[in-house]
Amino acid sequence: MIEHKFKKKFGQNFLTDKNLLNAIVQDAGLTKEDDVLEIGAGAGALTQILSQNAKSVVSYEIDADLKETLLSLNLSNVKFYFQDIMKVDIETIEKDFGESYKVVANLPYYITSPIIFKFLSKSKKLSSLTIMVQKEVAQRIIAGSGGDYGVLSIMVQFFGEAKITRIVSRKLFYPEPNVDSAVVRIDVRRRDDSIDSQDFLEFVQTCFSMRRKTLKNNLSKNPKYKIDKINSEYLSKRAESFTLDQFILIYKNLVEEQG
Repeated sequence: MIEHKFKKKFGQNFLTDKNLLNAIVQDAGLTKEDDVLEIGAGAGALTQILSQNAKSVVSYEIDADLKETLLSLNLSNVKFYFQDIMKVDIETIEKDFGESYKVVANLPYYITSPIIFKFLSKSKKLSSLTIMVQKEVAQRIIAGSGGDYGVLSIMVQFFGEAKITRIVSRKLFYPEPNVDSAVVRIDVRRRDDSIDSQDFLEFVQTCFSMRRKTLKNNLSKNPKYKIDKINSEYLSKRAESFTLDQFILIYKNLVEEQG
């Protein structure tokens, strides 16, 4: 392990286990034809494996203190950017790619949901994300109903198909975090191109704004939603009881009423 002052504000927990790093690449289904975006290069352990298995890698790292370490790896097919990827617009990021690319990353826990929403809702070229996330978040991503089911579950379903490929012990990270992790792969297959994804996200967030309240209670707090003609059976239920297809149906009815 390199000598590095780990920064809590960046959520730095590095991976070094080569078997696990190779497994992540395998889970992503990488080939020598693939272009890859890595978010959070850290000390470059995953970056090196990606470099060996992909055609090209673009890697963003927020911590400039790691610049010397990463550049010293001399990876000919890797381009590094030392900046916060959340402050870079999708169009700029995707100038480095052709028709498609894959995200493969050990994500800092604090940006997991923002990263997922940013790339799923705005990218036109992304084919898949294979990401290491907190185990609890992974369970929310793939949840079909019940306590873990919510905005993240629904929006991931809206944009693609997700599965947990492996659970990862906290002991494989340095410094060791307080929780276990999981690798999640999301294959992008948008459900309905006729829907404005940002508007749909706002609608779903409103539906879940107070989990213990009914759909009627939550939607009525926003004057944008005219709920008078929505099926009363729907309105009397909580958001967690609806499938993605039902949310789409309700949303389309609302949009038609607004129109």
